[in-house]
This record gives sequence, C-alpha cells and structure tokens, in this order.
Amino acid sequence: MTADQGPARALGSCDVPVQRLRASAYRVPTDGPEADGTIAWDSTTLVLVEAGAGDRFGIGWTYAPAATADLVEEVLAGAVVGHSALDVPAVHEQMRRSLRNAGLPGVAAEALSAVDVALWDLKARLLELPLHRLLGAFRDAVPVYGSGGFTTYSERRQADQLEGWVAQGIPRVKIKVGEDWGRRTDRDAARVRAARAVVGPSVELYVDANGAYTPAQAVRWLRGLADADVRWFEEPVSSDDLTGLRRVRDAVEADVAAGEYVYGPDGAARLLGAGAVDCLQADATRCGGITGWLRVAALADAAHVDVSAHCAPHLHAAVAASVPRLRHLEWFHDHVRIAEMLLDGVAPATDGLLRLGDAPGHGMSWRTADADAYRVR
Repeated sequence: MTADQGPARALGSCDVPVQRLRASAYRVPTDGPEADGTIAWDSTTLVLVEAGAGDRFGIGWTYAPAATADLVEEVLAGAVVGHSALDVPAVHEQMRRSLRNAGLPGVAAEALSAVDVALWDLKARLLELPLHRLLGAFRDAVPVYGSGGFTTYSERRQADQLEGWVAQGIPRVKIKVGEDWGRRTDRDAARVRAARAVVGPSVELYVDANGAYTPAQAVRWLRGLADADVRWFEEPVSSDDLTGLRRVRDAVEADVAAGEYVYGPDGAARLLGAGAVDCLQADATRCGGITGWLRVAALADAAHVDVSAHCAPHLHAAVAASVPRLRHLEWFHDHVRIAEMLLDGVAPATDGLLRLGDAPGHGMSWRTADADAYRVR
C-alpha cells in the first residue's frame, strides 16, 4: 500500500452509513401577538430532522410549514440513507439533485437545510468532537444582537424587552418597522425614538422593515430619524429589489443588510454582485444548512463584506464561530424562547456573547416529552 492510500483506507475503516432519517413538526404559539412591516403571526412552526448512524443521532431544524417534514421523508431520505455519515458535502449535493424538479428555493431549501444541519451534528457526534472544532473554530464566542421589537408591542412591552437585553450586556438591539407603509401615522418613527431613549446613546440601534418601503420612502424615512442614530437598516425594500437596495445603501448612513431569503450561494452572489448590502445576512435554516452557510460566507469574504447569521442563534453558533468575517448573530426573541422550551443544552447570551461549549456535535438534544404537546406532524 502506498503512502497516499493509507489515509483513504483508514477513513473507510471507520465509515458508517446514515441508517435513519425522520422528520416531525411542532407549532408553538407566540407569547403575544406579533407582526412586522409586512405580515402578522401568532405561532411558529419548527420542523425537526433526526439523522441516525449506528447508535448516534444528530438533529437539525428549520422554521417552515409542517409539510416540509413530508419532503424530508419522501424525497430527501432516498438521497441520504445509505450514504456515508462522514461525507456531508457529497450527501448535500445528492440532496440538491433530488430536489431539481421540486424546485430548490423556499420549502425545499428549508428541508435540505434541516437535514444538512442534522448530518453535521451527527458527524461531529460520531467523531466525538464539538461541531465548532470539527468545522475549525476562528473564535470561541459569537457576538449577538437582541432582536424582536414587534410592531404589535405596546411602548411598555418594547421598553421591557430592550431593557432586558441591555441588562444582559447585549450592546446592540433591533426593532421591527414598516407599519406606517401607506398609512402615514408616524408610529414607526415614534417607536424608534422611544427605543433610543430606553437604550441610551452607547447601544447600537437597528431597525428591520422586512421589505415594507419603496426606496424613496426608505431614504426619506431614515433621513428624518437622524437624531435616533440608527446604525443598521435591514431589508428597507424587498430583498428581490437589488437596484432598490443599492439606491438606499448609497443614500443613507446606516448599514444596509439583507440576505435572510437567500436559498443558496447563487442568491448571495446576486446581492453581493449588485453592491446591494453593507452586511450580508445568511440563514442556515434556509440557505442549505451548514454546508450552504459556509459557501455563502465564503462569497461574502471574497467580496470583503461582513456576514451576519439570521435567527436560530443556537443552531448557528458553531458555524458562525468558524468564519473570520463575522459581524454578529441574531438573538431572535421567538427562536430563543422556543429553544429554551424544547431543547436541552442551549446556552445563554452573556455580555453580548454566545459562548461555545465542549459537548459533541452542537451540544443540544430535543426534549420529546415537552415538545409532544406542540406536535402537528
């Protein structure tokens, strides 16, 4: 046997195929009415994927319709089961090919993303490594920003949430805006000024319009809030409007961000190629899991643009810790609450940081008994 045959044989000797892939869905009511600039909701649906090999399981999840679980078991399982649990990029490619006729963006990408996360968690557990060590850690803690501030909140509820984050040592916070679109009530501006008054001058204040404005409206609105010192303007217009995002970016002082609806590297390349963002958002529950997130982050790095992990903070912690050009991770109210309700092993954010642990995989396990009350599939 030649020297370069040795590693291949050694790898094969410890290989194990994925033997089981199953999915389930859970609908968790919010703790109050929630809305942003374009939609309202009263629950969040989480689709959980479990991938098994030998006596080990890995878990991943996405936030998507319950039917996503059917796609996992009816389409993706055939591309996963029987393939090496160690060769996640190869299995990822098989999943992408299996979704060709289903249409990759949207629900199909969310299904693939949940499976990909479960596979990376499984691989790390098989190798008895923390996931961030398997990926290669650049840092041992990830900066976070508090995110919530829904348009349905009363002034008191918004203030309580903001004060809670600041008390945790989180130095950057975000609220939703866009409610005034077409209504001219000026409530958006009042809520932003109230937020600034609550957090004081030393905390960075972010806003998220969820695509509610036109480019002209967005520019006019933010320029009228110079006294609030808004540092981050997320999706001022639809993330599909690359020209509009660039127009806003060229006209305001706040950093313009978008990318949460990117379903893979192609979408990220379009945003970056258009010069549409100061910071690219990427969501591993949508953009292809950990494999897809790393590819998106590499594109941002090549374009000299920071990347920010969108929502699902505990799921993102390990992969976010592995890239050098990371700005931060979204400490999103709904997803933090669900994680604390249904997962063991979730870490708190302290002093504005989510710290990485030493447990194998991403370190979290599903509390089936607690989750069963919310199960819808």
